[in-house]
Amino acid sequence: MTSADHILILLVLTAVSSLLTRASSGRVPLPLLQIAIGVVAALCGLRIGLRPDLFMLVFLPPLLFADAFRMPLREFGELRGTILFLAFGLVVFSTVLCGYVIHWIVPQLDLAICFTLAAALSPTDTVAVSSLTAGRRVPERLLHILSGEALFNDASGLVCFRFATAAVMTGEFSYRQAFGSFLLVSLGGLAIGALMAWAASRAERILLRRGFDDPPLQITLIVLLPFVIYVVAEAAGCSGILAAVAGCMVVKLSGVVEEAATATRLQATTVWTMVSYVFNALIFLLLGLQLPALLNTGMAMAHEHHATMWQLSGLVAMVYVIMLVLRFVGIWLSILRRWIGKRMERQSFIFPSVAGTVLMTIAGVRGAVTLAAVLSLPVADVGIEAFPARDLVISVATGVIVLSLVVAGLVMPFCIRFLPKDGVDKSAMEENVARQRLVRAVLRQLRQEQSTAAQTMAEEKPGEDKLRLEVVGRLLQTYENRLSQIDETPQIPVMNRTNALRRERIELALRLLLLRTERQTLRDLAHSREINDRTEWELQQELDYEEQVLRNRVQRLPKDI
Repeated sequence: MTSADHILILLVLTAVSSLLTRASSGRVPLPLLQIAIGVVAALCGLRIGLRPDLFMLVFLPPLLFADAFRMPLREFGELRGTILFLAFGLVVFSTVLCGYVIHWIVPQLDLAICFTLAAALSPTDTVAVSSLTAGRRVPERLLHILSGEALFNDASGLVCFRFATAAVMTGEFSYRQAFGSFLLVSLGGLAIGALMAWAASRAERILLRRGFDDPPLQITLIVLLPFVIYVVAEAAGCSGILAAVAGCMVVKLSGVVEEAATATRLQATTVWTMVSYVFNALIFLLLGLQLPALLNTGMAMAHEHHATMWQLSGLVAMVYVIMLVLRFVGIWLSILRRWIGKRMERQSFIFPSVAGTVLMTIAGVRGAVTLAAVLSLPVADVGIEAFPARDLVISVATGVIVLSLVVAGLVMPFCIRFLPKDGVDKSAMEENVARQRLVRAVLRQLRQEQSTAAQTMAEEKPGEDKLRLEVVGRLLQTYENRLSQIDETPQIPVMNRTNALRRERIELALRLLLLRTERQTLRDLAHSREINDRTEWELQQELDYEEQVLRNRVQRLPKDI
């Protein structure tokens, strides 16, 4: 098969996974389902290799860019201490301690090899985390911490992995040199990403001011930006992952997105949604496609060393438990750090619930980044020495990836049930206040227009002013009714909010039903030749925009009320 055939097959499998997820009513997490489909496809004879360097270049920049764009900057600023501690401190903590523990369990393995395995397993997978938590009522603070941690710890984990691999291959390692290089690679990636994004934002403003606001051009440039940033940062010997994340945040801070044309923003949202959907699916499908071959390699390696699959499975389970314990300890170290800071500032501090800390621990799943890292370990070739115990490292890492995804898929819904329910829905309250402010701003503008029109009634065009007053009066009534429908209370109790959500869901369902009625009537008019196809298309577009607004509101509603 050619590469084009492989791409088409993967896209078909992506569509099949979405259909199966809809058929199962979301009971099976989408990542697990896609991995299973990939395994079945591999057993049926589909062979698609995973090139680590190509995987990192093609998949990581756009996905990390999109995830960083969805990360609210306000919450990131508030939680930056916790996020950076987990993304950098916990990664180094897990790499060092887990490496020593693995060496204690399997003393035949060199310590540097154990560090390599631990470094590959230390970063969590942002794609898997967002996929497993999608549609679930996880507290926003936990979601922001998990998403922010996953954005940055890929880079820190891969940097540690690079140094550990070099130590194995060269036999030389210096903590001081590694720490200095770690800072250089990390800070250099952040600086390159921020600088390139700032330059791109300035260039974008110049293009917009000179009339180059064509949506296809603008969308093409923004899609290419994370790839360019990643390539330049990697070529400079810095972290391309951190560069892509930093670049996205600088683009958000620059405000250039808000200056783009409305059509550009609408079409760009659609493009990025499709890119995220397809690339997320491809990552897990490719992961599933590798599993049978990796399992065979693990079995062959076990037989070669006179070990059983049970022993290899036990090693995988022990490594996974070690990573869980270290992550749990690291989370509590972060909590204690914040507690000490609050005590020093003489402020109150509320410890998180046990269910919340367990959820954060279990949500630290490993994914395709870990697999790509271990698959990039050197293979014996002309003039190249093979990485010692490469098959063992790959087998254990693969087992931990699968085990972490399965455990998270099974345990996370159980933990969510025991999370304490807030008496106030903060997100709903914030949205409620914002809607009030928007409507009141419109009402002020309309009253100003009403006053201006009334003052000029006796001047040159009283008829036109009278007509304007009539239109303004209708709009005033519409927006005053809209304001009266918005809950004026500053805090929304859970029960009242639940009833309000149910009412809103019923209203949205009815409005979508009415839109379908309009569409059917429009088709009947076109079929009876009372209107032509051009008129039908123009009216259809208006209905499409209205339906898109309604469906966006439907998607934002909690799914488990």
